[in-house]
Amino acid sequence: MKCNSLCRYFVGVLDKSSGQMDVYNAEIFNMQPLLSDNVMPDDTKDYQTKSYREKMDLCIEAFGTSKQKRALSSRRMNAVGSDIVSTAVTKAAANVIDAKGVTALMQDVAQDDVQNISAFLPPCHEDADRPEHVYKFEDILSPAEYEALRVPAATLASITTEEIAKRAEERSLCSFVLEELKFLPTDEKSRDHKARCLWFLDTLIKFSQQKVIKKKHPVGPDCPHIIGKKLVKNFTSLTYNNGSIQNLISASMKAKITAYVIALALHINNFQTDLTVLQNDLKLSESRILDIAKALRLRVSKAKGMPGLENDQNHKLGTLSLPLPTQKAPEGQRKRKKIN
Repeated sequence: MKCNSLCRYFVGVLDKSSGQMDVYNAEIFNMQPLLSDNVMPDDTKDYQTKSYREKMDLCIEAFGTSKQKRALSSRRMNAVGSDIVSTAVTKAAANVIDAKGVTALMQDVAQDDVQNISAFLPPCHEDADRPEHVYKFEDILSPAEYEALRVPAATLASITTEEIAKRAEERSLCSFVLEELKFLPTDEKSRDHKARCLWFLDTLIKFSQQKVIKKKHPVGPDCPHIIGKKLVKNFTSLTYNNGSIQNLISASMKAKITAYVIALALHINNFQTDLTVLQNDLKLSESRILDIAKALRLRVSKAKGMPGLENDQNHKLGTLSLPLPTQKAPEGQRKRKKIN
């Protein structure tokens, strides 16, 4: 350390027998540990090969405070405990594989994935007698939420062909909504209903593209408060970061949003919808959206005979029909690596 030239430094040496202290001029300096001259060559070689952490631990053992020594002891005990747990888990996994077999384990994992996806699906009424009762509209939008959409959806209900083209150029609406706006019903009540559904679907898709959600106006100031509250409560995960609690859209929440988007699109499109268009709007892989569609018990087929898609065989259609197909594991399981 550099000494201050304007100050003088002293060291006091206390004589315990007489109680008197002698004061000497001094300078400030750092003390460093020094190996004694009688260290054996082998010991020196061993010391030089140690890592920086190991050398620091030796210094703490020799010169550290009680608190540092307790922390060192605790860290070493934790390391030993982790090794024991790791060994035990490895041994247990080997025993399970030997007892149950790789094929059975892969089937269990596949079933777990189905159950994990199912936890984020809208309530499914398997005993329904009509497709519209399988995923009830009220489970997607409550009556109060539906009523709150009347004002923001009015713009879509009265949209013109020129405005649709402008929105498409600006990309201010997702592709699915832009396409459906071209076929709004002429009946005022049906037109208003479809406009509300499209507005909420577009909002859900835009909401899914975010990562960290703002507590105030999560999807813009034009969104009704009850809708913003619903999105934050039902489609985000709480996490603690940098000293504060944040709302994030995790992978599981993105899957939940996708499931609700598909369910709403089914109500809009008479229970058959183009999954490929939704996949592009949601920025998902095809395998992911097909896994969620099959978890929703949809029948997936190639696009045939749909307006504008007659020559496109790459689009996938999802159809909700009764009786519901048996729930199966996602096809993504085929790509899993084998367990050695």
